[in-house]
Amino acid sequence: MESVVRQSIKTSNIFSYLKYLYGQHQNNTLYIKRLKALKQIIQDKNLHTYFQPIVDLQTGQTIGFEALNRPEPSELFRSVDQFYEFVGQTDCVFLFECFCRNLSLQRFKERLHGEWVNRDFLVFVNIHPNVLLDRSYHCGETLQLLKELGIKPQQVVFELTERSAVVDFEEFERVLSNYRSQGYRIAVDDVGSGYNSLKTLVYLKPEFIKLDRSLIQFIDKNSEQQQLVTLLMSYAEQAETKIIAEGIERQEELNYLRNIGIHYAQGYAIGKPAKEIHLGKIRMGDHEDRGSHRKCSLY
Repeated sequence: MESVVRQSIKTSNIFSYLKYLYGQHQNNTLYIKRLKALKQIIQDKNLHTYFQPIVDLQTGQTIGFEALNRPEPSELFRSVDQFYEFVGQTDCVFLFECFCRNLSLQRFKERLHGEWVNRDFLVFVNIHPNVLLDRSYHCGETLQLLKELGIKPQQVVFELTERSAVVDFEEFERVLSNYRSQGYRIAVDDVGSGYNSLKTLVYLKPEFIKLDRSLIQFIDKNSEQQQLVTLLMSYAEQAETKIIAEGIERQEELNYLRNIGIHYAQGYAIGKPAKEIHLGKIRMGDHEDRGSHRKCSLY
């Protein structure tokens, strides 16, 4: 009887091991297929680029756009989050980031029409902090591209997207000083999400703080969110930083934020991401302002 039990356990262990090996084989096969697809996407420039407007809440004028790159949904990548999560697991992060940056700038210039071509709109480009720190990254290449496209460095805002990537703050501060000396500006994304610390804001001294949507949704009804946003506004005023409220979907949110003096805003209530560039639209009192064509100061 004991021999039968031992044999049963041994068989069960072998079965479990074979199942594990099969699972590993499946995962490796999927990884290889996804990696091949990613490289093909880069080679063919097969990403959709969308632009979402950012508006001045006090004047209703559009100051710029965030560039968002999205892959075509497929069997390998069923969602945008899944796609970008996979990119972060590969050794193609640097290559992909540079590809996205160039694609965003090129398509931004291509899709500006009429008198908008001569407007100094800002373009917010998502970028992983480690790319800026990477010695392989030559900022002169970006300057050359901007020169060819007729975009001023002062129009480009590097939006830092990785919430916990900055470790050596002093080194990163030095690197950012170099970029700022060339005219670029910095935005810190997802502030208030629980990942970003005040240390990030203090050391990086961004020109823009983008408030996470978790702080914005139903802020007109939540006193805790209101208090935190008020504190961040106080800091921004002292640091001479501009605040952008993200994820605004309700008119009540927009009204509240405008009334307390938030500088800029972004969200579905103002304008959804679109392939074609459109000015933001916010409700000002009893009328709608679709974005003035008058030239305005960005600060």
